[in-house]
Amino acid sequence: MTTTSQHTSHNTGWRLKAIITGSAGNLVEWYDWYAYAAFALYFAPAFFPEGNNTVQLLNTAAIFAVGFLMRPIGGWLFGRIADQKGRKTAMTTSVLLMSLGSLMIALTPAYKSIGLLSPVLLLLARLLQGLSVGGEYGTSATYLSEIATPEKRGFFSSFQYVTLIGGQLVALGIQLLLQKVFLSPAQLANWGWRIPFVIGALLALIVLYMRRNMEESVKLDDKKTERGSLGVLIRQHPRAVLTVIGLTLGGTLAFYTYTTYMQKFLVNTVHLTKEQSTLIVFILMLIYACLQPLFGWISDKYGRKPLLIGFGVFGTLFTVPVLTTLSHTTSAISAFFLILAALIIVSGYTAINAVVKAELFPAEIRALGVGLPYALTVAIFGGTAEYIALYFKNIGHEPWYYWYITGCIFISLIVYVVVRDTKHTSYIDKEKEAMPKNL
Repeated sequence: MTTTSQHTSHNTGWRLKAIITGSAGNLVEWYDWYAYAAFALYFAPAFFPEGNNTVQLLNTAAIFAVGFLMRPIGGWLFGRIADQKGRKTAMTTSVLLMSLGSLMIALTPAYKSIGLLSPVLLLLARLLQGLSVGGEYGTSATYLSEIATPEKRGFFSSFQYVTLIGGQLVALGIQLLLQKVFLSPAQLANWGWRIPFVIGALLALIVLYMRRNMEESVKLDDKKTERGSLGVLIRQHPRAVLTVIGLTLGGTLAFYTYTTYMQKFLVNTVHLTKEQSTLIVFILMLIYACLQPLFGWISDKYGRKPLLIGFGVFGTLFTVPVLTTLSHTTSAISAFFLILAALIIVSGYTAINAVVKAELFPAEIRALGVGLPYALTVAIFGGTAEYIALYFKNIGHEPWYYWYITGCIFISLIVYVVVRDTKHTSYIDKEKEAMPKNL
């Protein structure tokens, strides 16, 4: 039998240490991932020929999307490693790949120096990062869910998105410091955009050391030879796999729209300055991060399903009005509160999606079950969000994108309505109840 925790539920010191270690790694992984999106406005001209700004952003968005294509491979590879060799092995390897990808972006010469090789190296670096992040989500979601006590699992697992958002906050914070304190606009455009990628590579190496000393969240049964098997996942858990896809569809599209794409939207559509858009998004992300534990606590008290349905209903009704109003506003303050309202709605998904998915699968298939279908859905919908948005804008039909988001959220709403509340049917709780009392 697979046991869920090697430690007693009263060992608070171990639990807090595990949360910090897992979360710190998650933060750095997502910092490196988001640094690309945050600084794309600056490095797009470096990697591509001079021309229309929107076209240059389309090129960087395309590479951003291609990076997502590696995420399903990462979800499968690292999910299998986590279910076979342990969560620790998967999490240390993934952060090492992220460090390598960031270092490549930092050191790649500009298009003017090496021509087409420049965007090719950028693409290769992004593929490595996509592989890393694809593995990070499933393993970290699994790890944080497994170390939590049943009555606080929603709260503890919400820190995955706290640190995910925190990664974007750190990227934006460094951008603000470079913009306002250390560098001129010309310096930032010429070479300063490389600094955050050097920082990311170094931070990843620090987290690699931290994760080498982390403790496992489960003790996997060596007698189960099909741990992490894709065949077992598809044959024995098809409903859970489809549920993960449906849960993720609308949520990931809304999340990437209001976080990674929003900075470009504020510059390219609302016509705020780069500095204004960075500051607005930074403050919003700080508030958004603080909302996640609150929504996680609500899910522990009242269940996961009410929050998911709330996101589905309000997301379906208000996406088009919010984005339409935002696209016509001329006030930075109005833009701030419109995006804040949207992020409050999206929190109904982001705060608890990790724990809901982890509770759908048994331990020997959990990291793969969470990571692979999630990564597939994010690659198809989240990874293409910026590209589709910019494409619609480029052809003069930007509002089509608003309706596209709405349709995807509505499909997810149907899943939220029919799925059972995992707070009451959790595989993790079943495994803990089946544990021998002397463990």
